[in-house]
Amino acid sequence: MTGESGEKKGVLEALRRIPGFEATRAEDVALERQGGLTNLVYKIDFGDRRFILRIPGKGTEDYIDRAVELHNARVAAAAGVSAEVIYGDEGSGVMLSRCIDGIVTMSPASFRERSGAPGRAAQALKRMHRCGRRFRFRFELFAMIDDYLAILDRQQAALPTGYHQVVEAAQPLRAALDAKPMPLAPCHCDPLCENFLDNGRRMWIVDWEYSGMNDPLWDLGDLSVEASFDADQDREMMEAYCGGIPSAALVGRMVVYKAMCDLLWTLWGLIQHANGNPADDFWAYALGRFERCQKLMQDPTFAGHVAAVRAD
Repeated sequence: MTGESGEKKGVLEALRRIPGFEATRAEDVALERQGGLTNLVYKIDFGDRRFILRIPGKGTEDYIDRAVELHNARVAAAAGVSAEVIYGDEGSGVMLSRCIDGIVTMSPASFRERSGAPGRAAQALKRMHRCGRRFRFRFELFAMIDDYLAILDRQQAALPTGYHQVVEAAQPLRAALDAKPMPLAPCHCDPLCENFLDNGRRMWIVDWEYSGMNDPLWDLGDLSVEASFDADQDREMMEAYCGGIPSAALVGRMVVYKAMCDLLWTLWGLIQHANGNPADDFWAYALGRFERCQKLMQDPTFAGHVAAVRAD
């Protein structure tokens, strides 16, 4: 981007509100738009210094607590899992982080193509889960489903046919998980492929908007869904995380969360659709996730995974 008009002007205005960057001129920096479904994210290149600037998207204040996110992002950076946070505004949600150089932003394809990638992602999650620090916020799946449903009700938005019935069918899964609780850990809770940065030796994780204390197996199940892992990739991920062959109960817990994350993110997609987010076809996104959730819950092997969780 050249000059100071249009998109670059808005980015520079946000950057100039950050202490130490007030005098930034258009000619001082090169901007490169990064991925992001709900936010505007830019790489800010000063030549000898590079940063990532995040400007929150419309409507995100309805379901993101920016003070919690900022605290958790700083904990993750201190744990060596995420990028250093240079600045965060709890009011506006604008955040400036150090850019990690020499990395590839992951995708389902790169998780298939880059040798050892599922294992490196599992190791990064393990470092976060076992860092000994606490995140603010308790990620509670069914409470979040209720909260998202309330938002959609206020917006008078449509739900996929059968959604409430699937939520009801998920209650026994909730009972199985709650009967054998795992110790809570600081979790990312939204492990999209694009939130993993890989240099071939280790991974970093970014974007802590949904992070909180949670069952760590949620992160593994959600990553498996987001990256479209096959059975071999699931095995590599779980063995790297567990340091060997995982128990049937742990595998079962991961698989149950694969279904539950699709149930939750269906609603998230519907909220994006209702907010008019132009980044994607979020109605199609939500329907796709809901159909995948139903398919997994109806798979003949699914009941065996639930039984393994109960039997632990």
